[in-house]
Amino acid sequence: QTFEKLLIANRGEIACRVIKTCKKMGIKTVAIHSDVDANAVHVKMADESVCVGPAPTSKSYLNMDAIMEVIRKTRAQAVSLNESICCSFLSLLSLQASEGVTFIGPDTHAIQAMGDKIESKLLAKNAKVNTIPGFDGVVKDADEAVRIAREIGYPVMIKASAGGGGKGMRIAWDDEETREGFRFSSQEAASSFGDDRLLIEKFIDNPRHIEIQILADKHGNALWLNERECSIQRRNQKVVEEAPSTFLDPETRRAMGEQAVALAKAVKYSSAGTVEFLVDSSKNFYFLEMNTRLQVEHPVTECITGLDLVQEMIRVAKGYPLRHKQADIPINGWAVECRVYAEDPYKSFGLPSIGKLSQYQEPLHVPSVRVDSGIQQGSDISIYYDPMISKLITYGSNRAEALKRMEEALDNYVIRGVAHNISLLREVIIHPRFVQGDISTKFLPEVYPDGFKGHKLTDLERRELLATAASLYVAEQLRAQRFLGTPRIPIAKSKRRSWELSVRLGDGIYPVAVSKDGSSFSVEVDGMKLNVTSEWNLASPLLSVTIDGTQRTIQRISRNASGETSIQFLGTVYKLQILTKVAVELSKYMPEKAEEDTSSILRSPMPGTVVAVSVKPGDKVSEGQEICVIEAMKMQNSMIAAKTGKV
Repeated sequence: QTFEKLLIANRGEIACRVIKTCKKMGIKTVAIHSDVDANAVHVKMADESVCVGPAPTSKSYLNMDAIMEVIRKTRAQAVSLNESICCSFLSLLSLQASEGVTFIGPDTHAIQAMGDKIESKLLAKNAKVNTIPGFDGVVKDADEAVRIAREIGYPVMIKASAGGGGKGMRIAWDDEETREGFRFSSQEAASSFGDDRLLIEKFIDNPRHIEIQILADKHGNALWLNERECSIQRRNQKVVEEAPSTFLDPETRRAMGEQAVALAKAVKYSSAGTVEFLVDSSKNFYFLEMNTRLQVEHPVTECITGLDLVQEMIRVAKGYPLRHKQADIPINGWAVECRVYAEDPYKSFGLPSIGKLSQYQEPLHVPSVRVDSGIQQGSDISIYYDPMISKLITYGSNRAEALKRMEEALDNYVIRGVAHNISLLREVIIHPRFVQGDISTKFLPEVYPDGFKGHKLTDLERRELLATAASLYVAEQLRAQRFLGTPRIPIAKSKRRSWELSVRLGDGIYPVAVSKDGSSFSVEVDGMKLNVTSEWNLASPLLSVTIDGTQRTIQRISRNASGETSIQFLGTVYKLQILTKVAVELSKYMPEKAEEDTSSILRSPMPGTVVAVSVKPGDKVSEGQEICVIEAMKMQNSMIAAKTGKV
């Protein structure tokens, strides 16, 4: 017996995740939502739902008064909180005392101690946990930030005391970057957490980010549930996670686990939590922070331990002791998680994209795949919230198996209507360095120093793509000649068996000859013959194609009447143009569309809110000077002039 009704003060995939476990445990659920989330998946899944305000999180999901009113009105016995409310929970303390509402999570003193990075670092030191050298107080202003940074020695990390999720964090390599970092970090921290206090510590170059999942009860018992490797990051936000880590040996794992448990016991922690560490190349590890909530990446731990962490959190909140001992916690197999975002990976490894999901199909037909999402076909991805589409998790008896399944799952994931980062995720998991486990938090900028450009086709892969595109074109021409459901018979039977085509891919134009052989096509590219077979179900968003015995899952994203088509092949979308010989001859008479000259204008690379304008009409600006600041999905971005000129 636990609770009869639980209110979930959250949205998106994590709210849906909590509701699933509540259904399993027979607990009724109440969802809160903003007005733009009225038709969200978590609202539909819950037994009851209440609107708590307009779209901005500060007026809805962080609206303490409205949430407390909903708790009273619905008579919820327990509340599952989001991370930002955990940082401003003081008004909820009185509610807990006066109305007997239980929080699914640790006690308030633990949230307060661990939610404050400055206090948590001091507590960690006292609990004999390894910590990063740095300044333990609050930084007053930019001048003090520069002085402290010089004392610690560059590079330094400036970060929000109440922060998390990469918000309010900046790396500074010199005085100028420290001043700029102080300004942006304090603004981001204030808008995301309502607390602009910052701290500064030594930035450990080229570390791994490895965290330990802990679970503790109100009876003094605490366990560590192994580690998660979270080193693949962009803008201090995790992109790919796995459990266990390829890097840790049993001794280091135990040492990290024991320090994590020591910290949990020092603050009388009771619930699931995560202790994050930076680990250098010599396996020295340093305490980074403790997250007093269910982490986004918790599914990989559930996969290898067999525990339902939400269920354990609810049991602990009700006062039950843990059911397991440390010796019971296994590492069974391997799990990998990819965070699928509505982002354009070709811009800074992912700038947010908004829009409506016109087509959406999760790859749940692939074995050992789990998808945690809070959206469905028709859902809107808006500027107000995190651009995450889902968490895609695959499991295998070993790492190679889990990665192979992830590759297959990414190829079979259909997302239309918004830009997404599947091409980047797929490239990361097949990269030789990642496969060997040679990674750090600098993996993306090191592997792609000039930014991500998509998959680079080998000669064989290029021929496979050209042959597939040409076969698709011919299959479509043949379909267009057929009459369905009518007894009408064409006067002259089409005897055509071969097609001479010209395919443009990138800067190259390739002659391709296609001949039909039953349900398959024989395609000649670069003087080499390839056999392409498929069911050619042109209405399906996914096409399974076999090219000379190699199976590929492709998606045709778009096509038009002038032969232009976009095909997702090996995760990356390629633009091609397929023309007949006659059309090629005529195409040279077509006028070229002139490129727009954008050098004299500043266009935001993403949708968002203008939070500051640094210039006025008539100002002279130089190249690289800040013009304005755009806030999108809780991150602030400085827009700079591309050339010297006058506003």
